[in-house]
Amino acid sequence: MSSRSETFGAPRPALVVGIAGGSGSGKSTVVERLVRALGPDRVALLEQDAYYRDGSHLSVAERAARNYDHPDAIDEPLLVEQVRTLTAGRTCQVPRYDFVTHTRLPEFRAVEPRPCLVVEGILVLAMPAIRALLDLKLYVETDADLRFIRRLQRDRSDRGRSTESVIEQWEQFVRPMHLQFVEPSKRYADLIVPEGGHNERALEVLIARLLSVGD
Repeated sequence: MSSRSETFGAPRPALVVGIAGGSGSGKSTVVERLVRALGPDRVALLEQDAYYRDGSHLSVAERAARNYDHPDAIDEPLLVEQVRTLTAGRTCQVPRYDFVTHTRLPEFRAVEPRPCLVVEGILVLAMPAIRALLDLKLYVETDADLRFIRRLQRDRSDRGRSTESVIEQWEQFVRPMHLQFVEPSKRYADLIVPEGGHNERALEVLIARLLSVGD
């Protein structure tokens, strides 16, 4: 159905899907539902969080003070390169990022091309070079109070953050960057999904569309 069909035996994604939305909006839940519905053998996933720039050259205090919600915090050229690698039908080596130390780990994660490539992250639709590579653009929209609660729970349990540090980061960086970059990017979306993974009707439409890939 797409120009990205198989060439010389190399499988190429027939559809590249971008999933954006604010921190804690439910993007990961949407991705999980898509993978479960389509099957892991049909979906390749690139998460923007893996492409944070390495902070190992900075002091611990300097790392903690960085603005991780600004587009400059993302290694956009590498993400673009790896999207193109997968759409060309080649495997790529995705970096691993440690959110506790704010550094890249030495090991990588191999991602192979699949019929559907999903690119997920808060700034996916805010970066023109990434947007240009997407066939279908989604924006997951959730109320700010619920997003903050989810962010607080995640950062405390998974990233070793204190309640005070989460609140400080939200007020200093997350909220203003959401208003400046993330929220405005929804104008580029082909589909806005309120309530994320809890919006059954929107997910049914999306899953039906993705199931048709390659038919």
